[in-house]
This record gives sequence, structure tokens and C-alpha cells, in this order.
Amino acid sequence: MITQKAKYALRALTVLAEAADGEPVMISDIAAQQKIPKKFLEQILLDLKHQGIVSSRRGKQGGYLLLKPADMITFGEVLRIIDGPIAPLPCLSITAYRKCDDCDGEQNCEIRHVFAKVADATRKVLFSTTIADAIAPAKIAQVTRMLA
Repeated sequence: MITQKAKYALRALTVLAEAADGEPVMISDIAAQQKIPKKFLEQILLDLKHQGIVSSRRGKQGGYLLLKPADMITFGEVLRIIDGPIAPLPCLSITAYRKCDDCDGEQNCEIRHVFAKVADATRKVLFSTTIADAIAPAKIAQVTRMLA
């Protein structure tokens, strides 16, 4: 399962993606629209800013905006930034590989073989689905059909 923080991050990014090009959106507007606690949203947007996903502008006309186009920001990228590795087992992680403590050998591990398929399928969907896809109803239907 993904964390509430990751869900909030994805929802905030969809709001920014729907905003007019180059128009910043105030944190308070995102928080109210998506029912996200403002202080928590500030932390999330700061994490995304540090990773080059969003930028911020100060002042009366300030707020947050996407630094990258919405079709270049994948769900997988955001989940990795917010929640860390995307793998059901530590021995399957691409970014934070670690041998399982109770494992005698990855080649003979039946559990690893099954969950490797799960991890590959999950990564395929997450890294091929973008924020732009999430805000396009036709794209959602297409992703749903891919998963069926």
C-alpha cells in the first residue's frame, strides 16, 4: 500500500497539472480543493521541490507550479521520492537492494520468484503512467484496460 503522504503528493500534482501554464497555485488552494492538511502539504511540496518536480514563487502572485511537464512525471517517480523503494521485498529493490535476512539464496527462493513478477508488473504500470494520464479520463480507461 502507498502512504497517505504519497496519495496527497499525487493529488497535489494533479491540481498543479490542471492549472494554466505557468500559473502558480497557492498551497491553501490545493489544500482546500484536495482536503489535505496545509502543514503536511507544505512538507510534501518541499520534498517534491528538492527533487526537481515542482518550483515555487514567492509573493502575492506566488505559489507552486510544475517544474517538469505533467507527461514527464510518472507515478513511480513520485512514489519513490515520497515512499522510497518500490519493491515488495528488499532483495527486489532497484534503488535500495538488500539481501533478505532469512534467505539462503535468491536463486532458490520461491517467494522471490513470485514477487519478482509482481514487482516488474507494478513498476511497468507506475513508470508508464504519468500525472498527465491521471487527469485525462480517456487515459485512465486505457490504463484500466491494460490492468484487466
